[in-house]
Amino acid sequence: MLLQRLGNKGIRLGTVFDRVAARHPSNVVILDHDLDVAPERNRRLTAAEVADLVADLASRLWAAKVRPGERVVVYKSDGFDISLLACAVARIGAVPVMLSPKLDGESVTELLRRATPAYFLTDQAKLDNELTDTVFQIAEKVLLASGDHPDALPMHALAGAQRVDPITMPANHPTLVTHTSGTTGLPKLAVHTGYSLMARYRPQASAVALVRKRETVAMHVSFVHSRVVSAMTIALSRGFPLLVLRDSDPENVAELFARFRPGIIEAHPNSFMEWEQLTEDSRRPLAHVKYFSSTFDAIHPRTVHRLLHASNRQMPLFAQLYGQSETGPIVASSFTRSQLPESNGRRVGVPFPGMTDVRVVSRNGAPPSESNPGYIEVRSDGRAITFLGEPERYAKQVTEDGWWRMGDVGYRDRWGRLYLLDREVDVIEGFGSTLATEDTLLARLPELTEVIIVRGADGTPVPVVSTHDDTPLDTTAWQRATRELPPMAEPVQWRIDDLPHTATTKIKRLELARVLAENGHGTAGHALRSQS
Repeated sequence: MLLQRLGNKGIRLGTVFDRVAARHPSNVVILDHDLDVAPERNRRLTAAEVADLVADLASRLWAAKVRPGERVVVYKSDGFDISLLACAVARIGAVPVMLSPKLDGESVTELLRRATPAYFLTDQAKLDNELTDTVFQIAEKVLLASGDHPDALPMHALAGAQRVDPITMPANHPTLVTHTSGTTGLPKLAVHTGYSLMARYRPQASAVALVRKRETVAMHVSFVHSRVVSAMTIALSRGFPLLVLRDSDPENVAELFARFRPGIIEAHPNSFMEWEQLTEDSRRPLAHVKYFSSTFDAIHPRTVHRLLHASNRQMPLFAQLYGQSETGPIVASSFTRSQLPESNGRRVGVPFPGMTDVRVVSRNGAPPSESNPGYIEVRSDGRAITFLGEPERYAKQVTEDGWWRMGDVGYRDRWGRLYLLDREVDVIEGFGSTLATEDTLLARLPELTEVIIVRGADGTPVPVVSTHDDTPLDTTAWQRATRELPPMAEPVQWRIDDLPHTATTKIKRLELARVLAENGHGTAGHALRSQS
């Protein structure tokens, strides 16, 4: 961890854009949507204009009586202003608690309780459609990023507030709270300091340092995720134009990519899966991409193969970082066009030298291997310092000798490369890796847009599939593709939009398994077709 520690004075989230604007004031941030907090601003802003907007928002929050050390829970309609509000809160020494706009109102209310005492920054749309009046009883004060409500203070009413100087908190002070994916229940609130955020920034910055040519960076990442902080900071501090996407719809993405020709794309694995259809678009929206990057889950080899072959650049790369909300990136790997669609997508890479470390611990006394995966444990100074309101839950994931249990199982090969096989809670004993089987099925069945294997009501592995345009699954092709794979129940077909997703587009496997179990291996009410 030495290279994460040297000269680490904290990321200073509140003045990120000030420093960016000082180096590259005319560099641009391009949006595919209007900002709710500043609808008068256009969709193309210079770094200097973004810095000015953050300072303006911080001054309005100060005028609303938000003070250093206080928490501000941010839960508003989707948009890049979520990230800008986080910077504005931090700029006056307060602590932003970021909640995904995809969370339901009940979950938000419970997380708000966990964060109290806290201000609550939301908008009229969320109050009208998602939340109950309970939030007014819990929060110190309710602020509105947009719209009006008789019991809330709208940000627009504070326009023109006197500017205040930024307040820099100590590097070990909480500076950002983000929630975990929530794949196994109500999300946890991970507390990051300026120090830990800088520590997780450094591995990613070291990788981007290898990019010598100025490239436009396209980013489609959950705006509440800590990854946004490092992604936008790295891009803008290098003077790279930043294209920020809210809408992942392939038609919207194809139009923007064809116009702005990004050389680097950062997105969730499931977004890249959705964008596989861009490889067949006549506008060649991916032709100029040199680097694809994904930080969240291991990505399917078929997706990597298709995207790399859609690029016209010489030797394009797909970079994959494995980590989690609590730790930041831990290991990295890269893929080239030479990888086949059925390459081992479970290989997630090696640690960053001098920055992160990983080990695999036996679950049963036998050495961890592909057939006997062990618990994946990691070290990094980028690790969150606690779970807000749940310190005992945080402590359960820390081993006696200070390693962090990731909640995943896997193994390392003779070269030290880490292989991720499953989440601990998703392991189906005797089946092997569900993730590896999913990789194989996606490679063999091009018509699939998603396949998720979960434990059925009687313990039998049940594959849930989605297809392009919801076309009925070809049962003959399925039988041929699964012939030498471990035994499974007959597939259940769902529309991909009906699968339960987290804020970072992961599938909530436990929730999916619960619904299937309640229906006796059959479909839920919104399933298209079941063969069971």
